[in-house]
Amino acid sequence: MTILRISALAERTGIPATTLRYYEGAGLLTAARSAAGYRLYGDDAIQRLQFISSGKLLGLSLNDIRELVALQQSGVCTHVRERLLTLVKRRIGEADRRMAELAAFKTHLARAHQELGTAAPEGACGPACGCLVTTPDHPGRVDMTIGRRPAAPDPAMPSVACTLDGALMGDRIQEWRDLVAEAVAREPLPQGLRLTFPADPDLAARISRLAMDELDCCAFYSFTVDLSPRTLTLTIRAPDEAAGVLSELFGLPA
Repeated sequence: MTILRISALAERTGIPATTLRYYEGAGLLTAARSAAGYRLYGDDAIQRLQFISSGKLLGLSLNDIRELVALQQSGVCTHVRERLLTLVKRRIGEADRRMAELAAFKTHLARAHQELGTAAPEGACGPACGCLVTTPDHPGRVDMTIGRRPAAPDPAMPSVACTLDGALMGDRIQEWRDLVAEAVAREPLPQGLRLTFPADPDLAARISRLAMDELDCCAFYSFTVDLSPRTLTLTIRAPDEAAGVLSELFGLPA
């Protein structure tokens, strides 16, 4: 059996060593130790990482993948497949909701494009000139990108509210805690924080998916992702009244 140190495993799989160490701490990957204290992995680690990567490509949380890894270790493929069916069905429902959202947004863009194509009024921009376009369901919101930021709240609605029920909220909190645990640096900011990770396209996709999911139920957030050759940075901001939510999700002082 081939024995690999962490640097060799990272090279073979393309997964950063920092992520491999996190997987070990999260109970997804096991390693022996050499007399000098180096992590040592067998061939089975490559297959395990392929299984974890497959789960990530399906958009599953690390909590879900951890459960699947435990089922896989039982040696009964039927159990793994049954659980995967349930999880994939849930992801399909989430994708359907996302598609409906995007279709509605496309309609909104088409209306805005048509309106902006009309003749502009004389003089400077004003409230009725049509340059500041708002969505009918969320007045004042100027976009639906991952970095969106709401304007002044609608006085008819609470400024901070989450539409998830208890069970789904628990799953979402666990996903964020799994993600925060992978950060190599965490910097508190006014009304938020900045998380730094090793540069990883898969992680960037996972962060984007999780941020969009969060905006579906908590539109008061603003997420900004910056990807450089060496690092990936996620900046999260929210209004002052959301301090308690930030504390619960990301471990900030309330």
